[in-house]
Amino acid sequence: MPPRHLIVIGASAGGVEALTRVVRDLPRDIPAAIFVTVHFPPTGTSALARILKRAGRLSAVQAADGQSIEEGHIYIAPPDHHLLVFRDCMRLYRGPRENGNRPAVDPMFRSTALAYGPRVIGVILSGSLDDGTSGLLAIKRRGGLAVVQDPDDAMFPSMPQSAIDHVEIDRIAKLDRLAAVLCELAQRPPAREETVASDDAEKETQYAKIDLTRIEDSAEHPGVLAPFGCPDCGGTLWELREGKLVRFRCRVGHAWTSEALVASQAETLDAALWTALRALEESSSLSQQLSDRAQSRGNSRLAERLSDNATLATRRADIIRDVLLREREPVVDEDEETSMMSSRSAVARATRQQHRVVGGD
Repeated sequence: MPPRHLIVIGASAGGVEALTRVVRDLPRDIPAAIFVTVHFPPTGTSALARILKRAGRLSAVQAADGQSIEEGHIYIAPPDHHLLVFRDCMRLYRGPRENGNRPAVDPMFRSTALAYGPRVIGVILSGSLDDGTSGLLAIKRRGGLAVVQDPDDAMFPSMPQSAIDHVEIDRIAKLDRLAAVLCELAQRPPAREETVASDDAEKETQYAKIDLTRIEDSAEHPGVLAPFGCPDCGGTLWELREGKLVRFRCRVGHAWTSEALVASQAETLDAALWTALRALEESSSLSQQLSDRAQSRGNSRLAERLSDNATLATRRADIIRDVLLREREPVVDEDEETSMMSSRSAVARATRQQHRVVGGD
């Protein structure tokens, strides 16, 4: 028999502390199974199950593939695997990363929304950027409930604030009240009818499962083509709009929110600039060595030309070093689309500047 409710919790930076506080106050007889996804490095070992088990009264384990679902238990997504929830069991998949993360919050939220509809209570705690917002939308569209930690109470407010900005939230609570809120909601009988949603949650869950029959079916690819490449694989991205929320997904399934895409592009640009700096410094050093050698052989004209090349490379390297070491201020805009366009423009300007510096224009 399926549990009365599923509580699915997503968190990132600051999330372990928040989870510990919530789990500490949950009763042993809560009529719900609890699933947790926190961003972990893929090569790390998670001690979260032991931490949560010691923190409260509930059994907490790292999820296992094919494991059955029981009320009063906490199941935690392991590193480097998405945790998907189905009617009779949970499954682990090494599907495409979302927002650069595996495990990611959105795949777990979507799968529970598809499997349990109105029985799902989605919770977003402290975290950076906006993972979980799309999945929380899927939960709401199928009759579930949305709960977020008060951003003013969160160590990192971006994830709960993004959910508030894009989803109709049922409860916003500080950590010392969250457990009581979840207990209250779990005592309610689920809605009798599931809301029929018109979104791509089902297909996007197939991506997380690496269902090649759906991934290769380009005729059904959700969204419209976007003029960006996927930071993970370089493939073309499709733009998906869910109300004001703008997301992107590539052909093989990597998914990005607008904020995560801008952050990844900034990292890519940073890496490209460091590569350019290294190449210019090496060019300057080599040109100077060749100039000294030519001078020692009496070839002054060649020595002068090589010395000029070394000076030019050093000047270009100094410009790039100044760009890399200059502190960058975050762009904050009230309207997400305006913010996205501003960030795109900033990245484009920086890229053009890099090409001018490296190309000597």
